[in-house]
Amino acid sequence: MTDIVIIGGGAAGLMAAVTAAEYGAKVQLLEPNERLGKKINITGKGRCNVTNQTDLDGLMANIPRNGRFLYSAFSRFLPADTMAFFEGQGVALKVERGNRVFPVSDSAFDISDALKRRCHQLRVEWVHDRATEIVVTDGAVTAVKGEKGTYPCGAAVIATGGVSYPGTGSTGDGYRLAEAVGHTVIPPRGSLVPLVSPDADCGRMQGLALKNVELTAYNRKNKAVFREFGEMLFTHFGVSGPLVLSASAHLRDWDKESYRLAVDLKPALDEQKLDSRILRDMGESPNRDFEKIVAGLVPHSMVSVILSRLGMDGAVKVHSVTREKRQALVKLLKHFEIPVSGPRGVAEAIVTAGGVKVSEVQPGTMASKLVSGLYFAGEVLDVDAYTGGFNLQIAWATGHLAGESAAQQIKESI
Repeated sequence: MTDIVIIGGGAAGLMAAVTAAEYGAKVQLLEPNERLGKKINITGKGRCNVTNQTDLDGLMANIPRNGRFLYSAFSRFLPADTMAFFEGQGVALKVERGNRVFPVSDSAFDISDALKRRCHQLRVEWVHDRATEIVVTDGAVTAVKGEKGTYPCGAAVIATGGVSYPGTGSTGDGYRLAEAVGHTVIPPRGSLVPLVSPDADCGRMQGLALKNVELTAYNRKNKAVFREFGEMLFTHFGVSGPLVLSASAHLRDWDKESYRLAVDLKPALDEQKLDSRILRDMGESPNRDFEKIVAGLVPHSMVSVILSRLGMDGAVKVHSVTREKRQALVKLLKHFEIPVSGPRGVAEAIVTAGGVKVSEVQPGTMASKLVSGLYFAGEVLDVDAYTGGFNLQIAWATGHLAGESAAQQIKESI
């Protein structure tokens, strides 16, 4: 009989398997995908933002909800521990803007390969099967049933992920397994997800990537709830890209709130300096079409949108442009508004918000309060974070704690 069955071969499951095996447990890892760590390999655009080089306070500040639940897990396994683990497996790491940590190779496969290699060294058995049921006898886990067989065990860790990126195997299996043994699941929804806009201008600029802009998100009271500098993308349905995904994690109350975005297309210049630059450009070419001045300020596919919002004909000569129109252009460049009506579907989200209710899980062990020998790790729990390596740190920390706790339980039962 196996000591522990880990359900799910993603970040949290692989870390749980490694940790449990390091503590001497005999471990089986159930994963239906053709390869382990499939979702790890697409994180950070294939580069894998492993963690964020910060301290406990820095982690807690980036967990918008249920952060207190993660305090023990983070305390036991900080970003420094994550970095030490991977460097100990031969993966060189580097720290980039915002304390984001990546492999020096810029290859996510180095991270998943390190975990697979460590599992192999520790004789973790990978079973290519999908779990369908947690077998509970007299209130305790006694086996995990799969599509291909039954796996007797003394403990099980559910680390199946959420429902984001279903192509990687995150299809909500963990929620069903948890609910079947009495756990409550907070309905999942997307976090770090593209946003839908009713503004046809987004579709007109489809495919346009803006770099070095500042994005601000406002609520209906005109309060800024997010502001950051970086890149974004216009799509046929609205907006996406790193800035938008980051902003989406802060826009959580769509049922009772309304939000709008504003882009500062020239964050390096204040309004006065921008006005001076436009005045200079106009003074140098008074007989040119105004469209040419705008084209010198924004990408080509944005020119017609800017002119439309100004209510101007691009063929108007520069010398006839009024001071009011010039100042309107300045304001538009510094505050290009995009109304948003909601997030895209959860399948397009990088991370799932919602999941197994944390009040039914012991924060100090990741153990179920309802079923002896059942543990949870990673995105299947109702926890999520902002971008920057924090979501993977949740996976590593909860996986480590669940694996350690399950192994300790097995030792104590012998």
